[in-house]
Amino acid sequence: MSDMKQTPLFALHQELGGKMVPFAGYSMPVQYPLGVKKEHEHTRRACGLFDVSHMGQVTVTGPTPAKAMETLVTADVVGLQKGGQRYALFTNGEGGILDDLMIVNQGDSLYVVVNAACKDQDLALMRTGLGADHDVEILDRGLLALQGPDATAVMRRLCPAACDLVFMQHDRFEIMGHETWISRSGYTGEDGFEISVPSGAAEALARWFVDQPEVEPIGLGARDSLRLEAGLCLYGHDLDTTTTPVEASLSWAVGKPRRVGGEREAGFPGADRVLHQLQARDHRRRRVGLLGEGRAPVREGVELFDVNDRMVGQVTSGSFGPSVGAPVAMAYVAVEVAEKGATLYADVRGKRLPMVISPMPFVPANYYRG
Repeated sequence: MSDMKQTPLFALHQELGGKMVPFAGYSMPVQYPLGVKKEHEHTRRACGLFDVSHMGQVTVTGPTPAKAMETLVTADVVGLQKGGQRYALFTNGEGGILDDLMIVNQGDSLYVVVNAACKDQDLALMRTGLGADHDVEILDRGLLALQGPDATAVMRRLCPAACDLVFMQHDRFEIMGHETWISRSGYTGEDGFEISVPSGAAEALARWFVDQPEVEPIGLGARDSLRLEAGLCLYGHDLDTTTTPVEASLSWAVGKPRRVGGEREAGFPGADRVLHQLQARDHRRRRVGLLGEGRAPVREGVELFDVNDRMVGQVTSGSFGPSVGAPVAMAYVAVEVAEKGATLYADVRGKRLPMVISPMPFVPANYYRG
C-alpha cells in the first residue's frame, strides 16, 4: 500500500475506520465499520458520502473545444447547453470503448471527468487528438459524491442554490470560501450531487458532510453494489476496448447528430462500425441484466448456458443486491437469447443456477428531473 497514491481524504478515511485497499493506483476505502450491506442500505434510505477524488478531472480550453471533442467521442457535445452535463464514450478505430466519461459545458471551457484507471491514457488521447490549439489541463481538485434521498435536505443547509439544479445540470458556487463545482448526478441511481473543490478544501467539506445526521461515509464495496442495482457499467468489467456502444446497450450515448443522416454524422473513431451496427443490428452479443433466485451471488467471469447446455455468454458484474433482495448481474450474451424474461443458467462451481434476463435498472431510478 505504501506505493499507492492518496486522495485528499486519506487521513479522514483512516480516522473514520475505513478499510483501505488498492484501487486504480490509489489507496481507497472499501468499507467502514458500518459494513458494506448497511452502507448500501443507508444510501438508499438516507444519504451516503463517497470519495471519488481518484477520478480524473480535466478542463479543455481553446477556440472550439466542443467541436474538437466530437472527434474523439460519440456524444453530441456541440449541442450541449452551458451548464449541461452529458455521458460520452471514447472509442478506438474499431468502435471499441476506450473509456466512459462525463462532459460538462462550462461556457468558457469543457469540464471532463474520466475514470481513474484510464486517466493517463485519456489525457494522452485528448492532448494528441484535440490539437495544439486546445489546452488539456488535469486539475488538482477533490471530488465528493453525496447520494441518496436525503441529499437535497443536506445540501440545502450548505448551499441552497445548488438544490435548484436538476439531473445532469452543473454550476459553480462558493462554499466555505472556495469555488465549488456541483453537478446533480451520481453513480447510485439515487438523487444526489457530485462536488468538486480545491484539494486543500476537500477534507473540511467532507467533515461537514459526515457530521450531518443523515450522512454516513460509504466505501467502494457499497458503491459497486449500488451502481450494479442501478444498471450502470464499470469500465474494465462491463466495458472495454473489444466492446462497441451498441453491444454494450449504450446506443443512446451516440448522439442523434452523430448518427446516419445527422447534421454531424460520424466523425468519431470507429464510427463506420458503430453506425453500421446501429443500422443493421447485426452485432452478435448484447449486455443484459440478470436476476437470480435465492441468495448466492453470481460473480464476474461466470459462464452462462441456455436450456440446451450451449454456452451463450458470461457475467461481467455480479453481486447480491441488498435493495432487490436477490442476486443481480450484468452479462454479455448472444443476441438470439437476449430476450426479456428468458432464463439462462449460471455455472457456479458446477451448479447451474437459473438467471432471468431482466430490465435495468433493477431498482427504480430516483434522479431529480424537476
